[in-house]
Amino acid sequence: MPTFTALTTLKGKAAAESLGEAMERLEPEPTGVGVFEVEDGSGLWEVGGYFTESPDEAALALLAAAFEAKPFVVSELPETDWVAHVRRELAPVEAGRFFVYGSHDADKLPEGRIPLLIEAAMAFGTGHHGTTLGCLKALDKLIETGFEASKVADIGCGTAVLAMAAARVWEGDILASDIDQVAVDVAEANLKANGMAGAVRCVEAAGFDHPDLQAAAPYDLIFANILKGPLVALAPEIAQNLRGGGHAILSGILNEQADEVESVYSRNGFNTMDRSMIGEWTTLVLTKQGAN
Repeated sequence: MPTFTALTTLKGKAAAESLGEAMERLEPEPTGVGVFEVEDGSGLWEVGGYFTESPDEAALALLAAAFEAKPFVVSELPETDWVAHVRRELAPVEAGRFFVYGSHDADKLPEGRIPLLIEAAMAFGTGHHGTTLGCLKALDKLIETGFEASKVADIGCGTAVLAMAAARVWEGDILASDIDQVAVDVAEANLKANGMAGAVRCVEAAGFDHPDLQAAAPYDLIFANILKGPLVALAPEIAQNLRGGGHAILSGILNEQADEVESVYSRNGFNTMDRSMIGEWTTLVLTKQGAN
């Protein structure tokens, strides 16, 4: 059975959500409607509908005009083309020296970049989301300053792309943890796919609650790309497990939450080194006060 898609972009979250709601009232009715922010800092939102019969293109044109959106692009996708469609949408991600790609883009590896193979279906952290991309860019900036780390922890690792990026640059004790055993299994599979088996130790743990994580402390660098609530709760543990002068790269923080997270970490002995935004997400680079 063929599937039809109708995709457009427009400015602003509220307008995009309203357009999505209006699409749900179309005839023929879509089987699903999605509203997503384009994570490139442009302020654009993508609105897409999926149909099992050809959509009313005249009605779509009226909706696009009413909401000041770009004209809808309507495509027919046979069911067997879904995988190819997803791969086309997930283009490689470049974050400074790092190049995150799927196997379908193996022929696009540029010279002089550090490749990280992550398949689209492999848990959270493909590099396309503003949080993961922000962390990779923050790591690249740290490396540019001459910073080196021999002990690294990636807390809430997902695909372990951040731990792998660190392991591509530095030799040392690099650990990745997640509270979900599925994510840990995925992380280990990604290491093997990148020819990095054994370069990162992957463990199931909440925060630093694992003997391996505790034994390796204090760390030179800690990643925590999770959410505001867990980041706030983990502030004392991250401070305890990071050496003086070491860095923490934090993300999973909505822009409006960044001040609060920054304040909590300031009270736990951190100074802000860098703060960047990609779309609606903020990434913080913090330095622990004290001697090395």
